[in-house]
Amino acid sequence: MSQAPANSVLVNVRNLKKYFPVKKGLFGRTVAHVKAVDGVSFEIPPGRTLGLVGESGCGKTTVGRTVLRLIAPTSGEVMFDGRPVFDLKREELRALRRRMQIIFQDPYSSLNPRMTVEAIVGEALTVHGIAKGNERKIRVAELLEKVGLTARHLNRYPHEFSGGQRQRIGIARALALNPDFIVCDEAVSALDVSIQSQIINLLRKLQDELHLSYLFIAHDHAVVEHIRQEVAVMYLGQIVERANARALYATPLHPYTKSLLSVVPVPDPSKAKRERLILQGDVPSPLRPPSGCRFHTRCPIAYERCRESAPELQEEAPGHSTRCFFPHDPLPGQPGYEDARKKRIAEGEIPLGRG
Repeated sequence: MSQAPANSVLVNVRNLKKYFPVKKGLFGRTVAHVKAVDGVSFEIPPGRTLGLVGESGCGKTTVGRTVLRLIAPTSGEVMFDGRPVFDLKREELRALRRRMQIIFQDPYSSLNPRMTVEAIVGEALTVHGIAKGNERKIRVAELLEKVGLTARHLNRYPHEFSGGQRQRIGIARALALNPDFIVCDEAVSALDVSIQSQIINLLRKLQDELHLSYLFIAHDHAVVEHIRQEVAVMYLGQIVERANARALYATPLHPYTKSLLSVVPVPDPSKAKRERLILQGDVPSPLRPPSGCRFHTRCPIAYERCRESAPELQEEAPGHSTRCFFPHDPLPGQPGYEDARKKRIAEGEIPLGRG
């Protein structure tokens, strides 16, 4: 079993920023910064999951790796069980890493093809001086059983397994040190849909058994919907909406979230239909984010205020926050859109012309 955290919040992220320098010229002078993560904050209690979703390139993976200090932050704070992760010295961080692990996206490239399953899963046990020899072999066999494999797989190599089996090996490796917190970085996106459900069910089962906390990173809302806990939606380096999964999928408030959910396939279209909301234009470059609200260049209900001022992440309902000036206004094609538009114009708002 993993250690029981003493705090009601296991992972506390405050105003996290990660800017990557853009260098140019013979001497490598920094001329700009890519704002991959720009002021992200969230909390994850023990035994809970936060799903982090958004389009590719919005900064989800950078958040996960920076929280684990696999990437050095530009600024901000991460507290893990009350300890400041970014202030820890090398030996302190080494000890803390036993409680924080990651499951990588690609089950093919994340496993060393020259190592056996026993060596891959047991490497951390050896490095941290927990087990070696026959004791390590027994421990690895137990971990394989826990993720749905068997001791017969100990001496096999990664190329002898399917994608789903490889990801189970990656999960066993993450569990080797009895962690409290695991970053699942697109852990099912490279798998077939039927295998995705198996891995998600496995992660939920392990969470219940071991009281694990997850940061579950994904671009597919249909996958994150099965987490059924907290969900945060990212756009261009910032969280634009956060809520309980049930509330977010039932009543999304941010136009970006509404557009993402509108294209999620419905299991039975004859019983439930969705009006698709197709966004215009491309995602702006994080090298030069738009002024004001970062979504205003693609938002179908944007007004002049959206271009001039940046909205804060505000709570619109208990436990439901969004970064939008007009979270309750319907989008084009939805009932009440014209009335809401006329009301905004009467109040002096100038539409940007995409509605």
